[in-house]
Amino acid sequence: MNLLEMSYEEVVDVVKQMGLEKYRADQLLDWVYKKRVFTFEGMTNLSKEHRALFREKFTVKLPRLIEKRVSKIDKTTKFLYELEDGNTIESVLLFHEGYATACISTQVGCPIKCAFCATGQSGYVRNLTVAEIVGQVLAVENDSGRNIRNVVYMGMGEPFLNYDNVVKSIKILIHPKMKDMGVRRITVSTVGIPDKITRFADEGLDVRLAISLHAASNEKRDTIVPINRKYSIEEVLQAAKIYQEKTDRRITIEYILIKEFNDFDEDARRLAKLLKDLKAYVNLIPVNATSASFERPSHWKMVRFKEILLENGIEAELRQEKGADIEAACGQLRLRRMQAKS
Repeated sequence: MNLLEMSYEEVVDVVKQMGLEKYRADQLLDWVYKKRVFTFEGMTNLSKEHRALFREKFTVKLPRLIEKRVSKIDKTTKFLYELEDGNTIESVLLFHEGYATACISTQVGCPIKCAFCATGQSGYVRNLTVAEIVGQVLAVENDSGRNIRNVVYMGMGEPFLNYDNVVKSIKILIHPKMKDMGVRRITVSTVGIPDKITRFADEGLDVRLAISLHAASNEKRDTIVPINRKYSIEEVLQAAKIYQEKTDRRITIEYILIKEFNDFDEDARRLAKLLKDLKAYVNLIPVNATSASFERPSHWKMVRFKEILLENGIEAELRQEKGADIEAACGQLRLRRMQAKS
């Protein structure tokens, strides 16, 4: 069984069934999650007998790196990984002042099919397993030599359509005997599945929540985020309000700015009105040129949009673009590779 698929309690149970003390499980997990040693031969504080027993019972399988791109602009690094079934996924390492963030995927492709997103253009295949989600964090650390302390579930796929595996992976990453990440250093980004948002509020995980809104009216959002026809903006924001009431966490609103579509002054005012009862921070993102249909607004137009939000009491910032020279946006590298093979 793949160790990365297992919770702490599951690992302990198996180790006890093997007739070993609980602390042997702690030693094993420390080697994998803290020391990044993925072969049992390298676990030198375990006896040869114990290493042989663990080798018979467990495997540690990371996704296989098949392509890596490093930005000359800001060192943003994109990883294209191959899974055991031959499917590929992307992870991205983002550098900030004093720390690095891993952006990880939760699905192979994405069924949401947002009009501006390269991942949606490549189609949906399946959910990732817990081990494939957790494995990305360890693989990025292993392939970059960095200790990752911040993770965003913001890569390929919609996390809340793979709810159980995402929640279990978070519990593994934050467990003190495993990756031991701070829960407030984890962000889950969703397009907005109201029942899953409210369910997530009851998990007691207290992670950051980001909602990809991208429009201030249902009429506009319907055209670029098809799932809005099922879950309206009002339903999504009501669920976000419930999440905030239960967790006391500020909600991040992701808003892709598209030229002459959702970048008008009236859009900014409408967005501010929608968010007035929510403690929210708006992340304004210039659209990536994944389709000839969309262009980013001029810089002054984006600044104007931000200023209107600020004037109406809504915190907002223009996201600093990272990795533009390496196709760092979700799904771009995988899509290019798929097109090259077709």
